[in-house]
Amino acid sequence: MTEQKPAQLTPMPGDWTRALAVVAHPDDLEYGCSAAIAAWTDGGREVAYLLATRGEAGIDTLPPAECGPLREREQRASAAVVGVSSVEFLDHRDGVIEYGLGLRRDIAAAIRRHRPELVITLNHRDTWGGVAWNTPDHVAVGRAVLDAAGDAGNRWIFPELTERGLAPWNGVRWVAVAGSATPTHAVDARAGLDRAVASLLAHRAYIQALTDEDPDTYARNFLTEVAHSVGERFGGTPAVAFELFSR
Repeated sequence: MTEQKPAQLTPMPGDWTRALAVVAHPDDLEYGCSAAIAAWTDGGREVAYLLATRGEAGIDTLPPAECGPLREREQRASAAVVGVSSVEFLDHRDGVIEYGLGLRRDIAAAIRRHRPELVITLNHRDTWGGVAWNTPDHVAVGRAVLDAAGDAGNRWIFPELTERGLAPWNGVRWVAVAGSATPTHAVDARAGLDRAVASLLAHRAYIQALTDEDPDTYARNFLTEVAHSVGERFGGTPAVAFELFSR
């Protein structure tokens, strides 16, 4: 029996002007989709970042009070490399983010404030392709993003947001999930790959705590291998993959 090849990935929609990327931790975007973000900002699109935590529980050798500010600085520097100047933090606790109304409300408020057409998040499923267990933080934030994209447009959900001057926003057309095991779309990574590597390297303290490899070699090898792997389903072009949900 001939093994069936995976379906080719479709180019991401290009008819939008504003995006909001919502993830749990500093470095989440840099390990998956910053090459796409660099390409989008090059094209004149606005991208803002919203992080649920400051990653304060991410480095075993640093107490949270020291780690959080360090990782915030690294994230702001990382975002700047790919043309993102708006970086916000929600101050949920790293490692113990709870899915629920509070998280949905916080994300819905940001969506109303930024008014994106595209919302980006990270894998919200229990595993990474059935191979490795996902973290509860990723699952909680990813699931809350999918829900908050709808909450943001309903004036009767979280009416307190309207009272704060945040009018409902029904303009979210897509939610794009990076790191999905079942991607549907992709973005050419070639123009943004070098900046994606530099963006990941801005998280140097975190990388040095994570691996004994040379950080520069580690970052380039990791992102290049992923981009070329995705490219096998994108006409041979190195790419960033997303699972795209339409609204």
